[in-house]
Amino acid sequence: MLLAAIYYDIARLVSTHQSRRPPLARARGRRAALEGEERWCTGLLLHGRIGTRSYQRRMSGLAHGRRVVEPRRHR
Repeated sequence: MLLAAIYYDIARLVSTHQSRRPPLARARGRRAALEGEERWCTGLLLHGRIGTRSYQRRMSGLAHGRRVVEPRRHR
């Protein structure tokens, strides 16, 4: 089971697809989901997957209690 969790984490870090909800968001509630999304967006910024303007737009939305999901760009 430990190896399965490790493979899952590696696959999640490598993939570029952003899930609609952070992990365990339903079980922990709306506030925890927004906090998880904040950590997710910070990680995206630190790894260079989103720009500064996108980060600011997402954080502004989170401050108002909503998620801002931008359309995926095809490369």
